Amino acid sequence: MRTWLITGADGMLGRDLAELLADADERVIGLNRAGLDVTDAAAVGAALERHRPDVVVNCAAWTAVDDAEAREDEALAVNGHAVGYLAGACAAGAAALVQVSTDYVFDGLATDPYPEDHRTGPRGAYGRTKLAGERAARSALADNAYVVRTAWLYGAHGSSFVATMLARARAGKPVSVVDDQRGQPTWTADVAAQIHALIATAAPAGTYHATSSGETTWFGLAREVYARAGADLDLVTPCTSAAFPRPAPRPAYSVLGHDAWPACGIKPIGDWRDALDRAFPAMLGSD
Repeated sequence: MRTWLITGADGMLGRDLAELLADADERVIGLNRAGLDVTDAAAVGAALERHRPDVVVNCAAWTAVDDAEAREDEALAVNGHAVGYLAGACAAGAAALVQVSTDYVFDGLATDPYPEDHRTGPRGAYGRTKLAGERAARSALADNAYVVRTAWLYGAHGSSFVATMLARARAGKPVSVVDDQRGQPTWTADVAAQIHALIATAAPAGTYHATSSGETTWFGLAREVYARAGADLDLVTPCTSAAFPRPAPRPAYSVLGHDAWPACGIKPIGDWRDALDRAFPAMLGSD
């Protein structure tokens, strides 16, 4: 039995991961922000010394993409410096670190899926701070750090695009949705399973892309949600990103490649539509 410590444990991914690990008879210590402020180096060191985990999964993050543009130093404290504290404490305690990262570390200008070793080039503050976290993890734990990039997340716990679309579909409300950004809708339960598989199979440390296979746009995803909810598809209309100007640039192309998984004997996550089918019963009863 391994001991896992999850930071940001009350988020979508943190909750799904804790449930999966408990079902796998692993020992789980879940800490939310009140339980551990990851920006406090001394508190991080004390927590890892007290709990002595075998694996730390860092789900704590500044995820307010637009706010990061004006408050990059604050975002960097959570997404960058805090990862350095966790990685240093993991190195001292011989623990592995799984650092959850994002598609925003890329420029979003590609036309083919980004491989794991593609050159990074974030265009906004959020991406820059998450890239700083990746580098901090690798710097302190070259042989025991797993960078798991994911994107377009939805889950049974908390807010997400899918949850918002489902609520509007059930209420019979119209939506206008961006159709010029492409990505891979990804269920947090699938990401949790991939993280567990990395450790359970003793996969080599490195960078992995934990997103569903295939691709669509936000408009395409909204239509799939409305269809599964039995709502009128004519309520969903497409628009361009220009219709919703934001402080932070959104990647036009967030499709990630998955070559690292089969290279270590682990299956990538399957098609995003299949994942949505599997997730939908949980989404219908989500909190």
